[in-house]
Amino acid sequence: MAGLILALVVLAVLLFAFARLAGLPDASGKPRSEAMSGAEGSHLGRLFSPLEAANPGRSGVLEIPNGRDAFAARAVLARQAELGIDAQYYMWHQDTVGRLLIQELLAAADRGVRVRLLVDDMYGSDGQKTWLAMDVHPNVEVRLFAPYSRRQPKYLQFLTRFRDVNARMHTKTFTADGVATIVGGRNIGDEYFDADPDLAFADNDVLAVGPVAREVSAEFDDYWNGGYAYPVSTLLAPATDAELQTLRQEIGDLRERSSTSAYLDAVKSGSLAQSLRDGSVDLLWSTAEIVHDSWRKRDRSQPGWRDELLITQLAPHILGVTEEVIMISPYFVPGASDVEALCGLARDGVSVKILTNSLASNDVAAVHAGYSRHRTPLLRCGVEIYELNEQIRAAERRAFTWLPTLKKSSLHAKSMVFDEKKMFVGSFNFDQRSMYLNTEIGLVFEQPEIAGRAARHFDQHIERFAFRLELVTDERGHESLLWHGLEEGRKVTYDSEPHVGAGTRLAVRLIRWLPIEWLL
Repeated sequence: MAGLILALVVLAVLLFAFARLAGLPDASGKPRSEAMSGAEGSHLGRLFSPLEAANPGRSGVLEIPNGRDAFAARAVLARQAELGIDAQYYMWHQDTVGRLLIQELLAAADRGVRVRLLVDDMYGSDGQKTWLAMDVHPNVEVRLFAPYSRRQPKYLQFLTRFRDVNARMHTKTFTADGVATIVGGRNIGDEYFDADPDLAFADNDVLAVGPVAREVSAEFDDYWNGGYAYPVSTLLAPATDAELQTLRQEIGDLRERSSTSAYLDAVKSGSLAQSLRDGSVDLLWSTAEIVHDSWRKRDRSQPGWRDELLITQLAPHILGVTEEVIMISPYFVPGASDVEALCGLARDGVSVKILTNSLASNDVAAVHAGYSRHRTPLLRCGVEIYELNEQIRAAERRAFTWLPTLKKSSLHAKSMVFDEKKMFVGSFNFDQRSMYLNTEIGLVFEQPEIAGRAARHFDQHIERFAFRLELVTDERGHESLLWHGLEEGRKVTYDSEPHVGAGTRLAVRLIRWLPIEWLL
């Protein structure tokens, strides 16, 4: 036994020493930069400044639930930018959508637009050749957030640098000239923009102009200049002009493929794209605010650190409802205090409705394990819970903005509706990871037309694409769950997790015993 303990101590010492030797380079001397000034004189400034002047103190907002419109909006903003583009994302895939948007950024940089790209390094190694090649361009700078050391195996760092690598930047924004910004749940990848023939995530973004766009620019500057943003050229050997030219050629070849034609058409002739080009986009003006986490979120040594959390800023909007709150969250893992707060609303007569993924549509079984333990107490106190039916038929997919021939679909949108008057759209999942580990961002805006439409859409369609959960009690007082839904036009009821095998159900039950809810 003593030998085993000694061996473990030696292993721990060696791991610690290896972590010190294979750590991150010094990035303290990286250049600072801020959002470009003079935005009012840019093309986008001239388009939207008169509207902002006519709506003092308000921001113009447009919800973008459709994936192709969401792509077109980013592409058109990139083409119209004259000063700077700031993009901040958790994931940026090297697929059709990812490469087409990279081409838009490079084209903007060729016109003299400064491009700053901040990507979380959780999956940054998947695109590091691209980031290095882009960084060669004199008008492009790429930084990775909370990077992994390239001198140490990545997954070993979950042991040697657990606190650093466990808290990720889940923030997602795309801002042009500090005038117009897109905030929401979408990462950059085919499955988020209706471009993957086999998989789609139902998602949501908001395009905003006015004061909130400047708030996003300030948030980006803080992250960009913060201690966790590393220039990609300090982590890896810089690329060459030849590698940038290779990237341009690869993207040029991609545009010639037939699979890209729908996206190019969306930018060229889509109604949203055209309205963005000429400034006639149908913005609704409202009071609005950006809520977001600080990049310092993982540092809890500072007094008042909880006040900077997004959930702290969002809580008054949730708890302030008097009639109804609708919460749409792909991952839903409330803590005990959150369950009590939602039950308190329900007991006060507020209609509390929650839509999340079912076990069949959830892409992380551990998250479902963390969520499932809270279903019974929530149902018991009167909260309504709905779970996405992954088997919904084609016509019903179209009602929820999915393509009609998908093999698999999943909920990815993160939205809330408060009393049909206010709405939240952002990157924030109602789970412990979004609350206390990852950094998140979202837009809260008071616009009854958009919020009311979202609430009506939910009520009209929810039973067509989701199961309603019911808590039933037998004569012995034993509680169990039922899943009620519609499939092929017929009412169906399941008495266990629908459309998954017994092995998956057993795995989830076993995971529930693990003390990992704080990571979910």
